[in-house]
Amino acid sequence: MGALRNIFWLGTKELRSFGHDIVLLCFVIYSFSLMIISQAQSTALELHNAAVAVVDEDRSELSRRIVAALLPPNFKPPQEIVESEIDRAMDTARYTFVIDIPPNFARDVGAGRQPALQLNVDATAMMQAGVGAGYIQEIANAEIARYVSGSDDPAPTPVTLSVRVAFNSNVYTSWFNGVMGIINNITMISILLAGAALIREREHGTMDHLLVMPLSPFEIAMAKVWANGLVITIAAGLSLELVVRGVLQVPVTGSVPLFMAGVVIYLFFSTAVGIFIGTVARSMPQLGLLSMLVMMPMNLLSGASTPLESMPLFLQAVMQLSPSTHFVSFAQAILYRGAGLDVVWPEFAAVAAIGGVFFGLALLRFRRVAAAAVT
Repeated sequence: MGALRNIFWLGTKELRSFGHDIVLLCFVIYSFSLMIISQAQSTALELHNAAVAVVDEDRSELSRRIVAALLPPNFKPPQEIVESEIDRAMDTARYTFVIDIPPNFARDVGAGRQPALQLNVDATAMMQAGVGAGYIQEIANAEIARYVSGSDDPAPTPVTLSVRVAFNSNVYTSWFNGVMGIINNITMISILLAGAALIREREHGTMDHLLVMPLSPFEIAMAKVWANGLVITIAAGLSLELVVRGVLQVPVTGSVPLFMAGVVIYLFFSTAVGIFIGTVARSMPQLGLLSMLVMMPMNLLSGASTPLESMPLFLQAVMQLSPSTHFVSFAQAILYRGAGLDVVWPEFAAVAAIGGVFFGLALLRFRRVAAAAVT
């Protein structure tokens, strides 16, 4: 009971130190709010509100059909301009797409010819340009097929592909990036906070005081683990509810308490990584650089950015030893697919086992550093 009491009071000291560190506090708030929103909305892969103009030199029913099919939310309402305005409109970036429908376009289509339909694309808007050009081509081909057949029903094809999109019916990138942003930031912030706690003790000279007190290295380390883990858990929970669900309107179908339980288990590992790096680094800049060498591979290769199945087989095998891979796996299963404990318990067990081993290594390293400091 004495050890638990020491761990509790040391943890409350960590929380008070964190509360007085305005820079670190603002960084945590920013990381779980504006950074999540920016990551979700700025890297969207789908077409949304693209500015489009039309030069209609044909004035036919077919040209009007093509223009009318450019609908929101993919496109803004099409603006009609004349041919002489195309170059200036593209130079000033007023429109991402300018469609030039030539004279006698509908007549040539009806006669079986293959007239050219010019599409001018502002490729400086790279994501919109690549996706939108394909959208416009599909729209034009569909309207031409309906016009030629004289029916609104699509022409029969040899094979009918029945597509059913599960868990993200509109295939919104923001739904994926918002949740993955929280998962990546949990890893990043927990490592930084735990490591910064050790560096802060050393810079303020309080680490020497702790080491000469009747406290074990285990008690000091566990206090930092639970205190910093509590901060990340609260921040992640509020971000999931207020930012992802509230601002980004991402539906979460699974159990949030089950996900938060997995976060607590994972934080046992990630804060241990921060403590280990904190025993190696001698200053905050060193901590930041060493953390980047650890965090970047963990986040990029965990499956949060690139599917694990698309990686080389040897890399897939190596990443199974990283708790971040299992963390991403059960987070996606719970939040996206509504998986229960009966499905994700193997991932929970893997995170707990690997995290326990690494915590032991971090504690061993901390004891050596503490012993060297005392002597």
